[in-house]
Amino acid sequence: MSLIRGLVSTLYCLPKVYKWFYRPYYLLSLLMTVAFPIVRSCPGLCEYLPSQREDSNSCAFDWREVEILMFLSAIVMMKNRRAITLEQHIGNIFLFSKVANVVLFFRVDLRLGLLYLMLCVVFLITCKPPIYMGPEFIKYFSDSTIDEELRRDGRVTWIVEFYANWSPECQTFAPIFADLSLKYDCLGLKFGKVDIGQYAAAAERYKVNPSPLCKQLPSLLLLQGGRELMRRPLVDMKGRAVGWNCTEENIIREFNLNEMFQRCKKFKQPHEDEDEEEEEPESKKDK
Repeated sequence: MSLIRGLVSTLYCLPKVYKWFYRPYYLLSLLMTVAFPIVRSCPGLCEYLPSQREDSNSCAFDWREVEILMFLSAIVMMKNRRAITLEQHIGNIFLFSKVANVVLFFRVDLRLGLLYLMLCVVFLITCKPPIYMGPEFIKYFSDSTIDEELRRDGRVTWIVEFYANWSPECQTFAPIFADLSLKYDCLGLKFGKVDIGQYAAAAERYKVNPSPLCKQLPSLLLLQGGRELMRRPLVDMKGRAVGWNCTEENIIREFNLNEMFQRCKKFKQPHEDEDEEEEEPESKKDK
């Protein structure tokens, strides 16, 4: 069922996926994902590879390689059951395919395995996933501006995401948070972000642990007047995040965004209230 859902999701978003491969990160990831099948089936190369096939055809997968690829498919399907976005589905395929390629290359030839592993390390160091650059109504805070901005107007409610650029979960969540800001931003409800990979002091003040072991990233805090009202995910006594999926539906439900938006969009700027007060005496004088 998860495989069918993944295929349907991929076909639905095929135009978007097609555009991804114009970006070096996704193009190189795709090439590294299919590296072993290409080498195994490429004339002029496959003839020199050992094989355990009974017919001694070194240009086709042997039974052990088929087992490894089937095991890879099972792991990808299991991991994609918890994937939220198409980016996560594709990312899981890339990640575990590279692991399978390492095993397959080492099994065939130690030199090929070391070469592929070295390419993976170089790729990891030099190629980073593209950062979301789409439309959004989000204010980015620094360590020195977050406190002042959150306390500037006690009537304004803020939803602040604490994130780190190195976190795959934060990169996946970026378009979801941006979409929420486009739908729910108003005078009384604002969206903000702070990069705790760069501003560690802010993470310490707001008690967000950036350690990958704690799995607190991304953390969403609902704040008003600088005071925390709630956060997701919750944190247990050991400092680890309680399991929670950062889907758009979960955020809307947990933070009660629809009701909050209806209440906060009635918020008026101070000068608007003064104008209304000035209009009332004038109307009484006319009467």
